[in-house]
This record gives sequence, structure tokens and C-alpha cells, in this order.
Amino acid sequence: MDASDWLGLEPTHNPHRWCLPVTEGIATRGRFLFGGCGLGAAVAALEQTTGRPLVWATAQYLSFAMIGDVVDLDVTISVEGHATTQARLVAHVGEREILTVNGALGSKDHPAAGQYVDPPEVPAAADCPARPAREEDERSIMTRLDMRLAKGRQWDDLDGHPVTDGRSALWVRLPDEDGSPLAVSGGSLAILGDYVPFGISQSQGIWWPSNSLDNTIRIVSLADTEWILVDVRVEGIAGGFGHGTVYLWSDSGVLLATASQSALLRSQAL
Repeated sequence: MDASDWLGLEPTHNPHRWCLPVTEGIATRGRFLFGGCGLGAAVAALEQTTGRPLVWATAQYLSFAMIGDVVDLDVTISVEGHATTQARLVAHVGEREILTVNGALGSKDHPAAGQYVDPPEVPAAADCPARPAREEDERSIMTRLDMRLAKGRQWDDLDGHPVTDGRSALWVRLPDEDGSPLAVSGGSLAILGDYVPFGISQSQGIWWPSNSLDNTIRIVSLADTEWILVDVRVEGIAGGFGHGTVYLWSDSGVLLATASQSALLRSQAL
């Protein structure tokens, strides 16, 4: 199973149009499409339409697609070069635009290589406690994610005291129907890039519901891994908005991707 199957992305008779039925398995507790799943579906559609792997993509979240909606994803190829394709995608329900995505796709053989950041020092996934879904998350994507808390506090341990470094981390595994992990791809990594809201609550020591405004993912390596370390670094919170970066690591310390994001904090903590 790949990310397209896991999300439920479907082709149409038009090779530049895809559709995504919004089900509980890709929705939030609020019964709307999880932002990471929206970007993940867009990435998968871009890759399959262009025939090239993702380099980067940026999404602006404009509206909500609710459970039962069918999202149409329309791909436009702006420029197609020898090594790179520049493309954009508009996802909409009827005439209502849900998200827009711009991205670049491609690859080439080149001798330059290097990794200049390091993963956080956290226990291996097998040595970390599970982070179970809350009761209100039982009919959402959270029941499909195998999560281990590597750095941070469990739901009941958020005591209102902020942390000083804005750092938190989760080991996450995306199992398919038979329990095997999904292959690492641009689509599967995009699903996990939407974790700055988690980091905001961890940094503040209180659960602040928030809405993602955007997400930009940059693919570094598609190294094989069973568990992905979601390393969240919140850089600042002010004026009702939080900003942060997510580093996605393999279980052997390979940097898979980075994602940056801003989120609007709601007015009432839970």
C-alpha cells in the first residue's frame, strides 16, 4: 500500500484531476480533512501526474472539507524542464477552494551530498511510551497512527507550565491494513509534516486547539524506515499565531524532510 491508497486518493478519466473522498480515517476530531492528509494527497497527485518525485511543495489552507465531502484536486503543469517540473494544484469541493499547492518535482544524478543537522537525542521508538488517541479522537486519523512519545508530555500531564526550548518529538508509524509500514514517499512524509500544532501545545504546557494556515515540505531523502521521528521545533508564538518547523528523521538518523508551518490558535484552551 502506498500513500495514495492509504489516503483513498482516486484517479479520474482526466489525468490531471484526482478526487479524495473525506472519510473518518483522514479527518480530525472536528470531522474535517486533516491538513497533512490534504497536502499528502496533493503531493501524491502531483507526483503521479508529472511522473517525477517531489522536491518541495507549499500549501495554503483556505477552507474545510468535511467528512462526506469529495475533494477534487486539479493539477496544472506550469513549466516542464529536463530535470524539474514546476506545477500547482487546486483542491476544491464544488466551487469552494480548500487548499492551493505550488511545488517543484524532479531528480538528477549529482555527486554533491551532505547532512548538516542532527536528530535529537531521544530513546528508540521501542523504548518510548505509547501516545494513545483521546476518546474524542476515536473517529479520526489518530486511530490509524501508531505513536510513541519521545520528548514531551502526555495529555493528562499538560499542567499549564511552558517549556523553555519549544521542542517536542514523536515516533510515528503509518501502518497499512496488514500492519506493515507505508513506504516512505513524498505523500507519506507530507502527512506527518502537520505537527506544529502539537508542538505549540507541548511548548505551552496546555492543549491549545489550533488551525494550520499553511505547510511547506522539503524532501531530502526517501530512506527506508519503519518509524519516523517527528521532531517539532516551535520558534515563536505571539498575537494568537504560532510558528515552527518539523524535522522528519528515519530511525537510523537520516534526515528525510523538513516542514515549516504557521497556525492560528483558537481562543479557548482544552
